[in-house]
Amino acid sequence: MVKEVENMSRLRRTMLFIPGNNPGMMQDAHIYGSDSLMFDLEDSVSLKEKDAARHLVYQVLKTIDYNSTERVVRINPLNTPYGRKDVEAMIRAGAQVLRMPKTECARDVEELAAEMTRVELAIGLTPGTTGIIAAIEGAQGVINAYSIACASERLLAIAFGAEDYCANMKTSRSKDGAELLYARQCIVVAARAAGIDAVDTVFSDVNDTDGLIAETQLIKQLGFDGKSVINPRQIRPVHKVFTPTPKEIEKAQRIIAALREAEAKGSGVVSLDGKMIDRPIVLRAERTIEMAKASHVYLTEDDLQ
Repeated sequence: MVKEVENMSRLRRTMLFIPGNNPGMMQDAHIYGSDSLMFDLEDSVSLKEKDAARHLVYQVLKTIDYNSTERVVRINPLNTPYGRKDVEAMIRAGAQVLRMPKTECARDVEELAAEMTRVELAIGLTPGTTGIIAAIEGAQGVINAYSIACASERLLAIAFGAEDYCANMKTSRSKDGAELLYARQCIVVAARAAGIDAVDTVFSDVNDTDGLIAETQLIKQLGFDGKSVINPRQIRPVHKVFTPTPKEIEKAQRIIAALREAEAKGSGVVSLDGKMIDRPIVLRAERTIEMAKASHVYLTEDDLQ
């Protein structure tokens, strides 16, 4: 439960992809309002640009203030000539999270965590300072989702990469996403069991807002915390889906009020409308309030304190 409580302070409704070789997009990336920025050193960067992109992202992270926006870097796999260089440079630059692509087993996470510890110790950081998001992008990763999610205390979330997954499964993406349902369910169940976040795959058609909203509604219903996005125009529709309704917020406020009343009385029993309120219900209510605060909607003055 510890990870679940800690993760509540960080929303990951949207994670905006930023190619590591695009300085123009990096400069003002945080103004679009995504919860996380993900600087990509992997698929969006050609082999001949890998070193230049790494240097560019390093300089950007060292010099630009992104305020409270989470700074994530998708590195290259450790078994490439670029992965360990990425780890070294990005931790030294102050990246908060490294996103690990093509994660297939717990050992992949353990190897990355060990490399991160080596770098952190070398520069005087407490081991564990930098988090990991493990991206699952193939059948083997889906099968091993739970062991991946439990592989390291650094794990903040597991993410889904549908394009590589479909290629691995010898299929293609459809509008209804039937081919992704099993993988999504495995990933979100594994994340919940491990007490970490689950981040869904990108929706590649930036002109199909209705399709984006429909897919976001589906993954929210499945239990995902958010979605990777590839265009700033996708941020607001995704946030809107994850914004609690007035009814949801009112219920959450009543649950929190009942909890405070019980605590004030020194009672370990919380009830509302004659029904017992257990820990999972309180956690969901707190999460709803956090979502409402992030969205700046339907809040009383007490909630904003």
